Amino acid sequence: MLEQKGDLTSFRPDIKVVDCTLRDGGLVNNFEFSDDFVRDLYKTNVAAGIDYMEFGYKASKEVFDPKDFGKWKFCNEEDIRAIVGENNTDLKIAVMADVGRTDLNDIPPKSESVVDLIRVATYIYQIPAAIEMIEDFAKKGYEVTVNIMAISTASETELDLALELLGKSSANVIYLVDSYGSLFPEQMCRLAEKYLAVGEKYNKAIGIHAHNNQQLAFANTIQTASIGISYLDATVNGMGRGAGNCCTELLLGFLRNPKYKIANIFKFIETHMVPLKKSGVTWGSDIQYIITGQANQHPRAAIAFTAEKRTDYSKFYTEVTAYE
Repeated sequence: MLEQKGDLTSFRPDIKVVDCTLRDGGLVNNFEFSDDFVRDLYKTNVAAGIDYMEFGYKASKEVFDPKDFGKWKFCNEEDIRAIVGENNTDLKIAVMADVGRTDLNDIPPKSESVVDLIRVATYIYQIPAAIEMIEDFAKKGYEVTVNIMAISTASETELDLALELLGKSSANVIYLVDSYGSLFPEQMCRLAEKYLAVGEKYNKAIGIHAHNNQQLAFANTIQTASIGISYLDATVNGMGRGAGNCCTELLLGFLRNPKYKIANIFKFIETHMVPLKKSGVTWGSDIQYIITGQANQHPRAAIAFTAEKRTDYSKFYTEVTAYE
């Protein structure tokens, strides 16, 4: 087992908090955020000392029709600059690029962009295409992370090979992602040790992106941080696809770094998240997400269950587990 970098109450100066509220939260409301919401979230993250703010996706307009989504599905440079200007702050700007859903020609050189970090999202079978994107973005001057999604469904052999290939790439950070919210802290820590060993071998930082289907996103985040994971994804009020993510307000309350100012997050929740939920936007752990998490399945069935306002949980459980 790797040497623990500090107990659960120690100060970790290498920790980076990445706000994913617009990107993962955008999957809940089709990226239809008001400019006031986005501008206030940016200001809140700056005031709270957050390290990175992910604005959304760099999705290809050949794959997705802009008429069907809010602008943060595409993160046009002019839209980001309308919020941040030249971003003369300590906060770094991030966007996500999905393998197979991104046009590399849409990504200008870093010298022409206010974006600092591009996060490549890939399934394990797409690793060769992910590496092509990583190298393109790194050559253009960006920081690059790679998120291997749905890792709970991958075999150990597949994962070992993928990590070796990514370790040799130009990615700065490799992310451990519990897409289905199905993994428990003990499992996450075993995986974290595997990732950290590759990170140590190839001089990569390791990150975590957790989903809250079994109300373990916070626990999984802090447990893996305790053994060395340093890039920690979180969303304000846990806003994210389905059951949502690790709550920023929980994470900042846990981290013993005086640069993080949690009161700013609570103010944003009061001003924006409460009205957003009252308007009918829905996310957060519920029985249907617990069921898909326990079954290690994508939450799409639970999302549909929620949209249909169903409450027949026992029938849903039978439907979800019928093919196990």
